[in-house]
Amino acid sequence: MTLDALPPFPTLTEGQDPRYADVDLWPVASVLDALVESQMSAIAAVRAAVPRMEQAVTAALPRLMAGGRLFYVGAGTSGRIGMQDGVELLPTFGWEPERLILLLAGGNDAVYQAAEGAEDRDDVARAEILAHDPCANDVVLGIAASGSTPYTCAAIGAARTAGSLTIGIACNPSCQLLNMAEVGIPVVTGMEVISGSTRLKAGTAQKATLNLISTTLMIRMGHAYRGQMVDMRVVNDKLRRRACRMVRSLTGCTEQQAMATLQAANFNVKRAVMLCWGIPADQIETLLSTHDDNLRGVFAQLHPSGASGD
Repeated sequence: MTLDALPPFPTLTEGQDPRYADVDLWPVASVLDALVESQMSAIAAVRAAVPRMEQAVTAALPRLMAGGRLFYVGAGTSGRIGMQDGVELLPTFGWEPERLILLLAGGNDAVYQAAEGAEDRDDVARAEILAHDPCANDVVLGIAASGSTPYTCAAIGAARTAGSLTIGIACNPSCQLLNMAEVGIPVVTGMEVISGSTRLKAGTAQKATLNLISTTLMIRMGHAYRGQMVDMRVVNDKLRRRACRMVRSLTGCTEQQAMATLQAANFNVKRAVMLCWGIPADQIETLLSTHDDNLRGVFAQLHPSGASGD
């Protein structure tokens, strides 16, 4: 796989919709209505891409269950959206920091300001991703609205050559990124209200797509149980109160029992729930390991009759 020449412009995401040629003259309410309409169409595009997302999740799960890492790669708005999605997995689902790799063209400085020319550096992209020694169990998400960003395409190409699962997300239907990735997810949003401003509905579509993929992965990996974030990181008073409510909701215990088990479990909700179920502390890790860290499997072993667990 080699990087091809950039596609001719305008692509769909770069085109100009004549409906909005005079948008700068419209009343404020009309501008806002047009922007809302475009956001709704972005979510419709995401819904149409669900079959491809299912394919991506199905391919990613066994790799991540085997200890693989999750990479997010992008430039500009797309890269920052990827970083946001990845970072939020840490507190929400207790994802291990060492299993999250965030690559943004231009480095961390590009979070706050544009890094001129960084997205064109395919050589830098290859060097940066190969520095992390991507392997067969790793999952690499490449995000680019146009689907032609050299930095993102080069990183995906290098990761795929190394044997990693590569997933490309783009808002143009036929583009380099989707062709280079093992699983390509076209989320076709078309022209923007402001021509070429892909921070608008293309950005919304990319964020929603990543949200769906990562959340589904976390659910399937046992980081959620009965719709609750049982592996969330409890780092402040608000989250301690939330953790207490979760344990009470999942076990029917008292507030005092919930707080006691949380303290004994170092404020891990999943393990506190198991203590409330009467599982001895020295058996918890073995049970979790046996059932892939999934409370459903643990409860099914304790109650083979199929009771719900609340």
